[in-house]
Amino acid sequence: MRTIKIILVFGTTFCLMTAPLLAQQVPVVEKTLSNGMRLLLVERRDDPAVAGGWVAHVGSSNERPGITGIAHLFEHMMFKGTPVIGTTNYARDVEIMAAQEKIRDQMRAEEAKMRAALRRGDIDDVAKLESKTARYLELEKQFNELIAEHRQIIVKNEFDKIYRSGGGSGMNAFTSDDMTAYFINIPANKLELWMWMESERLLRPVFREFYAERDVVFEERRMRTDSTPLGKFSETFNALFWESHPYGWPTVGWPSDIPAISKAQADDFYATYYAPQNITLILVGDLDIARTTALAEKYFTRIPAGKVAAPDVVTLEVKQPAEKRMLAEAETNPQVDILWHTVPFGHKDSYPLAILGQILSTQTGRLYKGLVLTNQVATEVWAHQMSQKWAGSFNAGGEARDGHTPEQVEAAIYAEIEKLQHDEVTAAELQKVKNNFAAGEYRRLNSNMSILMNLVHNDGSGNWREINEAGAKVQAVTAADVQRVARQYFTKENRAVGVYTRKAGELKIQN
Repeated sequence: MRTIKIILVFGTTFCLMTAPLLAQQVPVVEKTLSNGMRLLLVERRDDPAVAGGWVAHVGSSNERPGITGIAHLFEHMMFKGTPVIGTTNYARDVEIMAAQEKIRDQMRAEEAKMRAALRRGDIDDVAKLESKTARYLELEKQFNELIAEHRQIIVKNEFDKIYRSGGGSGMNAFTSDDMTAYFINIPANKLELWMWMESERLLRPVFREFYAERDVVFEERRMRTDSTPLGKFSETFNALFWESHPYGWPTVGWPSDIPAISKAQADDFYATYYAPQNITLILVGDLDIARTTALAEKYFTRIPAGKVAAPDVVTLEVKQPAEKRMLAEAETNPQVDILWHTVPFGHKDSYPLAILGQILSTQTGRLYKGLVLTNQVATEVWAHQMSQKWAGSFNAGGEARDGHTPEQVEAAIYAEIEKLQHDEVTAAELQKVKNNFAAGEYRRLNSNMSILMNLVHNDGSGNWREINEAGAKVQAVTAADVQRVARQYFTKENRAVGVYTRKAGELKIQN
């Protein structure tokens, strides 16, 4: 099991380019619109298409207890449409949503009574039907009647239908700890359609089906976390590792928070984090810089600048004073997962840590050679640096071979790390890893969408310029740098260890 919660880990290791490739840097043109929104443009004339997207600098780390999962909920809500997209009767649309809010306010009062009953021990689960108050059930019936009426005037997936009718493809979005991004491929001659569609859903979003979509997110959590062999354990391990930092809660949200989020809370969250100055537009492909900038100014500056800047995440992870361990019996093959606290995106040590991760990982790396091929204590191993916007971690682990224990795999991992702490890597091994970075990153920059996603992740993590600048930094890493970070971060007091074993009598799970 690789300990990566529901985030997309690109960071440093996604955007590294080496010295021989610097002549092929991505020609990004940066503009700032009059309302503070930034625009990144890359002109590539080899294909009559454009990859278009935008990143809102908000993720689960910007939430707080009580509304965890709200950033991910917004990813869903931004596809619900506008006054002219997604409905056949906007006037009635607004009336129904207002009526729903009145009923939901009353339902929330009943939910508070049920939580109080739970604290007294009168009920054991607020989600059970028998735990609901009579008034709540009456209000729920009225609410469901409004939902049924609302569905008669809602046009499902109209946003996607409009794009597909214009030749668009691959419309999608994602939410991570640090960002929320939206993207699509469009024909070059539909660029103005993209400008109108994307600016409309930012200027005049209609969060119809808010509570129904909230339930969809809750079901997504149940399917991906609660019902998977390792999902709930991974979530617990992550919360154990991050003691004070908001990375400790899941991107999908805690199960008690998701059904409690109100539309009023969502409106406040949107006003703060979806303001123009907190968004970057990104377009890559067959476009003219001057014309595209003018179109962006025409459409997106209709959106007024936010009244206040989005706040930074200020809660820092406390220094861990002792090793943490989690022992879990799970429906999985015996394995060990280890996390060390390291550094965030762009930190000077993120580059030697990324190199160190590559030295250990892959089938030509030290962990595979040592644990799988030579000692034969493991069947699978992994290692990688995860540099996120506000903090970072390093993950290593492995699955135990039959006849061996997770603890033996753990000890073998430490032995390989100790070698890096005691002896510098050879020049040949270091250069091999750097060459692998070069080849991998070159391949990732061969299409409009891959360049767009690279820019999305770098900009969302704190600096889009890493697409061009990180290569020189990774090439400058020395063997002494690798040894230094191995000594500095890979200490017993700085790690959390998750040990997974099967319950007695369970069969081995085949890969």
